[in-house]
Amino acid sequence: MTRFSGLGRSKGARRLLASGIGVAALLAACSSPESSKEDRDALARQLIEQKKTTSDGTSTATTVDGYKVDLAKRISQVNFTSVYVERPQALLRSVIVIKYVVDADGNLVTSEILRSNRDRHAEASAMGSLKSAAPFPKPPAALLKHNRIELSESWLFNNDGRFQLRSVALAQMGE
Repeated sequence: MTRFSGLGRSKGARRLLASGIGVAALLAACSSPESSKEDRDALARQLIEQKKTTSDGTSTATTVDGYKVDLAKRISQVNFTSVYVERPQALLRSVIVIKYVVDADGNLVTSEILRSNRDRHAEASAMGSLKSAAPFPKPPAALLKHNRIELSESWLFNNDGRFQLRSVALAQMGE
């Protein structure tokens, strides 16, 4: 009898175990030094979860931070070839912070760079990834002020030009 024999009785427990093993396998594949760019891109698509919305496209988030995670996942999904799926390097090439406003319908209203190290390529990549991901899931009405929500997000760039968003980023190497 194995330690997991009790899990065989519950369908939910079996699913939990199977999903945990699947995630562990995906994470192990991430750390493989022989992984090719195509393998990493395929893995990125698998690791970035679907955002959760209602039937009319409204986010199911109940907090501003939860909504930021939904948007970070959306941005990462749309720009998956530019997203770094492994742990970011210890010393980042660039950190770009963008403040942006989303209206009640999920449209990007305004965006501006709040912090940059003047890396024009990283700035353009961050702004482009934000704009290409719009429209976003509609924000829940409870989070809106004057029919809008104002957010900020940090784009963390490695030397190769790929990024992670702080809301969904892995810990940096050396942390």
